[in-house]
Amino acid sequence: QVQLVESGGGLVQAGDSLRLSCDASGRTFSTYALGWFRQAPGKEREFVAAISNSGGYTAYTDSVQGRFTIGRENAKNTLYLQMNSLEPEDTAVYYCAAKRTYFRRDYFTRQDEYDYWGQGTQVTVSS
Repeated sequence: QVQLVESGGGLVQAGDSLRLSCDASGRTFSTYALGWFRQAPGKEREFVAAISNSGGYTAYTDSVQGRFTIGRENAKNTLYLQMNSLEPEDTAVYYCAAKRTYFRRDYFTRQDEYDYWGQGTQVTVSS
């Protein structure tokens, strides 16, 4: 089992950057594929980015491709989301999620594939 805690959210202006972190408990962090999702007001939660347990394989939703970068440091049990060129449309609560897998190339883009979730961190981008 793993517990996830997000941090790094805040209020920024359009064009600014922000880096989200997701700290995980446990000693088996490197066996989990991880993902970031977000939920904007009045909308369903959606996929943002995913990364394999090795960190070598990643995926992004089209709207953040080229602006966001997902990364992880297994030695620190930490997942990151570097967000550049933020837009008002990026305003949402951002959640990290984890799914255990022993396959180094696996990453997951559907919410129902993940087993563990954090509580979320608010990102607000003003125009």
